[in-house]
Amino acid sequence: MTVLLDTTVLIDVLRKRRNRRALLAELVEQGHILATSALNIGEVYSGMRPEEEFETTAFLNSVQCFPITSEIARHAGSLKRAHEQEGRTLTLADMMVAATALAHGCSLITDNRKDFPVADLALHPLP
Repeated sequence: MTVLLDTTVLIDVLRKRRNRRALLAELVEQGHILATSALNIGEVYSGMRPEEEFETTAFLNSVQCFPITSEIARHAGSLKRAHEQEGRTLTLADMMVAATALAHGCSLITDNRKDFPVADLALHPLP
């Protein structure tokens, strides 16, 4: 199974927090493929420190990156609109990540589970 890594997890890996490197190593040992979305990569680079560039680039090049297609963008917009009609405000960025995971049949690994109340979206458990 492919697991989609949200920005919080990517940053934890890069900054050696919460034992995330061991978690990803375990997932790979179990046969999972690690992936992320182009949006998550943009978020990581927006907060990257200059001295982190080499390691960040090397790590992000080691995971599969899914693009944001027009189909994914339409689905994300529809998800956001549907939740707003129910009185819940979600970010378009989070809905882009959710729509990417759904489009590629991935489970999402995130620390922000509450930001992804999307039907059919599998959230991978974190220890």
